[in-house]
Amino acid sequence: MTTHQSSRIDTLVFTVPRDDADAVLAALFAAGAGRIGDYTECAFTVDGVGQFRPVGDADPTIGTVGEIERVEERRCEVPFTAAEKEAILAALVAAHPYEEPSFFVIANAA
Repeated sequence: MTTHQSSRIDTLVFTVPRDDADAVLAALFAAGAGRIGDYTECAFTVDGVGQFRPVGDADPTIGTVGEIERVEERRCEVPFTAAEKEAILAALVAAHPYEEPSFFVIANAA
């Protein structure tokens, strides 16, 4: 069992349409996310409903400019080392179906 982390573990949190979640997670795992010690492909997911209203020059993948859209989505939380942040975020943007994916990073203060 590995008890020492060589680098700080942060968490990427994002939402994605449920049907696209496995593909986005696979892209993140291929980029190096999801590792904790001797475990790989670690993630926490929960289903819910996301909502947004595209405005201005938006080119939405789902929905119509000016109208509220509600989508069955999956919220995903994936660990990654701080050193991998740029590659992980690039993989998220490349694999995510939305024009502008909703995400944030929780930096581990420990």
